[in-house]
Amino acid sequence: METIINAIIKTGKNKFRAQYEKEKDLLIVCTTSQPEKNKANKEIIKELKKFFKCDIEIVSGLKSKEKKIKINLPKEQVKEILESTN
Repeated sequence: METIINAIIKTGKNKFRAQYEKEKDLLIVCTTSQPEKNKANKEIIKELKKFFKCDIEIVSGLKSKEKKIKINLPKEQVKEILESTN
């Protein structure tokens, strides 16, 4: 089972964090990296892998602030993890 979630990326922040907006079913991801040479995408994948403890893949929006991220967990489990962080 896997889940695709929409995400908005904000680059160049002081620290990495992911915040879930339940009403919009949207993940807001703040990265410390700039969107150059794929640095922000690599940071997103690395940090979200740690956060969800599973494989993560960016399936669309590699060069955009709007991305679709595939999380290799069932949707219920993803929502449970996200809601517990807010």
